[in-house]
Amino acid sequence: MAWIFIALGLVTLLLAGDFLVRGAVNLALRLGISSLVVSLTVVAFGTSAPELLVVLSAMLDGSTGLAMGNIVGSNTANILLVLGLPGLAAGLYTAGFDAKKAYIFMMLATLLFIVLAFIGPFIWWHGVGLLAVLTMILIEQAWAVSRKNAVAVVSGDLDGVDPSMPGWKIAFYLILGLIGLPLGAKVLVVNAEIIARDFGVPETTIGLTLLAVGTSLPELATTVVAAIRRQADVALGNVIGSNMFNLLAIIGIAALVGPIPVAGELLSFDLWVMLAASLLLIPFVFFGLNITRIWGGALTMLYIVYFLLVLL
Repeated sequence: MAWIFIALGLVTLLLAGDFLVRGAVNLALRLGISSLVVSLTVVAFGTSAPELLVVLSAMLDGSTGLAMGNIVGSNTANILLVLGLPGLAAGLYTAGFDAKKAYIFMMLATLLFIVLAFIGPFIWWHGVGLLAVLTMILIEQAWAVSRKNAVAVVSGDLDGVDPSMPGWKIAFYLILGLIGLPLGAKVLVVNAEIIARDFGVPETTIGLTLLAVGTSLPELATTVVAAIRRQADVALGNVIGSNMFNLLAIIGIAALVGPIPVAGELLSFDLWVMLAASLLLIPFVFFGLNITRIWGGALTMLYIVYFLLVLL
């Protein structure tokens, strides 16, 4: 039964990813803002919801190692796997999209998270600080869009984009996506965790590998659909925004629930892998490179190597 539920979870994730991308890009048209900004907020929050559910559940169960491992592993998977696999399959044409400011915010969040991890454990005032930083970033993004009076960058000839789509249909797509993504991920992760525990896999390893991949599947589903629809700004913005939400919002909220210690192996290895993966985005963000099939294959291979190192 667990394997059947895993398959159902995957199908739910893929369908919900399609709904969320359709709703987000059409919402961008309706509001007169870029789909990149929408993906940094609406899509990022929706695809980070599984991490939030898993982390809070782990905190309430006292499995703090699983919670922290899930976030660190998920951020690494978001870059290497979520951008790598769609890049390998179809290529992501990211050269025409300006994500510099959002990327800088993501790197600042990553560095802040690493510093606090070494000071650790994460407690309530760390959580308040992380949530305050996220609030300031979102306010700055909203103010920048308002000041520039930005117009939508998506065009009506893109597949799935309908400038005349009624508001109720946009809301329907967004609601289905935001509900379906965390639901599908929850079903997938719970049943995959049951299978993994039967093999005696340690808690931290489960968080860094199985749960990280499972809770990154919404980002992967959304990115695959965005790549197919040639909406690379949604794909790139989704990953950058999700990583910011993971570090600032999810750990911020979880730290309000209770202290989160940081395991030694995370400090000595996994946090640095997460930082290195984040730095790999520099050529695509600042130098106008597309994530071609070659780059996609390289990112995917790096993640496979990392996954095996953690398991072994």
